[in-house]
Amino acid sequence: MSAHPLAAHLDNGLAALRLELPSPVRAALLRYLDEMARWNTAYNLTAIRTPSEMVTKHVLDSLAVLPVLREFVPGFPDVRLLDVGSGAGLPGIPLAIAEPQLQVTVLDSNGKKARFMRHAVRTLGLANVEVAEARVEDWRPDRPYAGIVSRAFASLADFVTATAPLLAPGGPESGVWIAMKGKLDPAELAAVPSAAAILETRRLRIPGLSEERHAVIASLKP
Repeated sequence: MSAHPLAAHLDNGLAALRLELPSPVRAALLRYLDEMARWNTAYNLTAIRTPSEMVTKHVLDSLAVLPVLREFVPGFPDVRLLDVGSGAGLPGIPLAIAEPQLQVTVLDSNGKKARFMRHAVRTLGLANVEVAEARVEDWRPDRPYAGIVSRAFASLADFVTATAPLLAPGGPESGVWIAMKGKLDPAELAAVPSAAAILETRRLRIPGLSEERHAVIASLKP
């Protein structure tokens, strides 16, 4: 069997991110991209059409936040993570593939994107992923999440306000928000509701990507 045409690109990117993932995980990431590209022609899941760009701007961009999750989410990876405004499953599905112990809910109100995510979960056999086709304001899980992540979902203030009821409350096992952003906006950071505390902002360096990427890490105040 010939190697996947994007395998070297993915492997080089993972090496640059200092992420060591076993061969079956890397193969699943490539399969996920293959399914996304196939569905994209009919469902318009993403504006990115070039396969190599999809590796960089979807998979590597999503996995760049993994070290942040490992550092800031208590008990990671044996926790529940919510990905809000997941779209085609980003960053939630790549994170779930990379960390099989992680229980991920990918949430999006767009029916076409939710259908694709359900297809990807079935095709890849991802028992650790739940697809929620809902608005975040209407989502009522049976228990709160240790981590809530978003990738270009909304302003920080709107993200925090909409998801605060879903985050594990303050204390030793307090949940954390991780908002993935491009260039940081001081006014946006200053507008975060008073109930939340920004723990850190961190530059994410995505191999092959010149645009700025940051993670904003926050939690509820005790």
